[in-house]
Amino acid sequence: MTEMLFRKDAYLRDVTADVVAHTAEGGIVLDRSIFYPTGGGQPGDSGTIAWAGGEMSIATTVKGEGDQIVLVPAEPRALPPLGATVDVSLDWERRYAHMRIHTALHLLSVVLPFDVTGGSIGAGRGRLDFDMEDAPEDRDAIEEILNEHVLADMRVSEEWITQADLDANPGMVKTLSVQPPRGAGRIRLVRIGEGGHTVDLQPCGGTHVARTGEIGALRLGKIEKKGRMNRRVYLHFDS
Repeated sequence: MTEMLFRKDAYLRDVTADVVAHTAEGGIVLDRSIFYPTGGGQPGDSGTIAWAGGEMSIATTVKGEGDQIVLVPAEPRALPPLGATVDVSLDWERRYAHMRIHTALHLLSVVLPFDVTGGSIGAGRGRLDFDMEDAPEDRDAIEEILNEHVLADMRVSEEWITQADLDANPGMVKTLSVQPPRGAGRIRLVRIGEGGHTVDLQPCGGTHVARTGEIGALRLGKIEKKGRMNRRVYLHFDS
């Protein structure tokens, strides 16, 4: 099992950890990880690791067996030995861009209150696919509301509920293509806003900024038709 440090503090950039396993594909499993593994539309993190006698670049991070998180080297080379202590450094600029876009996409799902059929997060833009027949007509109004939410500098926080709680409130689940994991007994929720001023509350396992003000100005991108009842909406940093 890999301890998911990114869940406790998404702003951790460096940590030391111990090598507990190698995978058959040449990946590295540590006892704890600040690297987020690919999932939920969010890319796996990249960065570097160093140990006595070596260092290497990590191209991406993926989920392994059970609760393992696997670091994937950028190129084949000798791995740090089992039991070695490694210094882990995150490609923070890339991760932080993912965090900003991810939180922005949650806001987009508020402004466009349709079921979400898919999504993808990048370092400069992201997109959501919505179960809606017609493209929204007033792009300027959507952009304006999005940026109002950003400027409101709302708190972004997490909380946990049971599977039974989620079953009793199915409206929390906006994504039709990806359902929250149900094997652990608890479901992580991400809340934007506080108390009666909450604008969004939904299951999510990804990393987010602490306040919406960190997102920065947003620009609505192209809107594509992907089927009779499917529209793909892109969102960009406006800078």
